[in-house]
Amino acid sequence: MADSMVKPRITLVLSDVDGTLLDPEKNLTPGAPAAVRKLKAAGIRFTLVSARPPRLTRQLLRDLHVTEPSACFNGALLIGPNGHVLHQLPMRAADAQIVADHICKCKLDLWIYTPTDWYVSNLIGPHVQHQEGLMQDKATPLHSYDMSQYHVLKLVGVSDDYEAVRRAETELGKLPGLAISATRSSDYYLDVTHADANKGEVVLTLSKMLGIPTEQIATIGDMQTDALMFRKSGISIAMGNASDDVKAQATFVTKSNTEDGFAYAIEQFILGAAEKQAAAD
Repeated sequence: MADSMVKPRITLVLSDVDGTLLDPEKNLTPGAPAAVRKLKAAGIRFTLVSARPPRLTRQLLRDLHVTEPSACFNGALLIGPNGHVLHQLPMRAADAQIVADHICKCKLDLWIYTPTDWYVSNLIGPHVQHQEGLMQDKATPLHSYDMSQYHVLKLVGVSDDYEAVRRAETELGKLPGLAISATRSSDYYLDVTHADANKGEVVLTLSKMLGIPTEQIATIGDMQTDALMFRKSGISIAMGNASDDVKAQATFVTKSNTEDGFAYAIEQFILGAAEKQAAAD
């Protein structure tokens, strides 16, 4: 983008977590804490918008000293800085049943997230052990596929057959009458939530909640789930590790998450733009 491009004044930054703030080993990228501190020093607010459950964002919220509401499950759950629930949007039971049946039909493992529990159809399936390590808790075996028994905030189809995950996403989008949002949060996770529980809606919700116009919100991420919030924000930044399709939907592209791309983006496209705007004023 040309430096002469007129940019809105940014007062809030919304960041994805995995692939953005975290490196491939799921560690916070080295420059991220300092970058967030610089945002706050410049009077710019910051928070997280993640596909993760609350227990997997709590430590990050503490490490980054986040004092704004944050979103989990792609927006199906909004929590305050002290962890209390501000808003939740479960899937309709009938929709959840159709989605769960479809995930199983596509031969993906089924994960169910409720406000407090995590159920898994295959305890020895891909990524379960890793997720248990992150959650610091064992998965609960899924004994019933009757979705009316659960308060479903998110369903996940899981497989290391990336093409099968992509195909399941495409086919779900063709099923009529479903009030769902179905997008891949990684090559091996297909996240499905209520239609209004997506990262684009989070931008609109936080805009109203915090009294910040959407054109003053910047978003940063690496997956199609993040592209939904790109469309609603004033400035959007795709990580260097994002796919070309995601990059094409962003205002800017930063370095990858192995190159401290989050910190680079904050310095170059948020703080740098603010300094140029101040000089122009």
